[in-house]
Amino acid sequence: MRVSNASRNRVLGEKVREARSLFSRMKGLLGIDGFPPGDGLWIRPCKSIHSFGMRFVFDALFIGPGLKVVGMYGRFRRNRISRVFWNARGVLELPAGTIERTGTEVGDEIEFRA
Repeated sequence: MRVSNASRNRVLGEKVREARSLFSRMKGLLGIDGFPPGDGLWIRPCKSIHSFGMRFVFDALFIGPGLKVVGMYGRFRRNRISRVFWNARGVLELPAGTIERTGTEVGDEIEFRA
């Protein structure tokens, strides 16, 4: 699916896949070596993430009600645990640098298109 920051009219990812099953959410990005530009992973439901066993850094946008960004981590490093975003509905994991490149901020509205 295509994901954009509607508030800034910027594309976040062209080939974002979704993880909704228990197994796909638990696996997340484990076992891959990195994100090609334009890729992403939309994990829902999700209120917190970890990067234990990860092989690369990535950006993470926590999306809440109204598809608004309620929290974010730019360049989330390996072997870390995020804080819990209690009002998050899911997390959008993207290649490192996407948040900075697109100017995405807390409060921005995110748009998902199949």
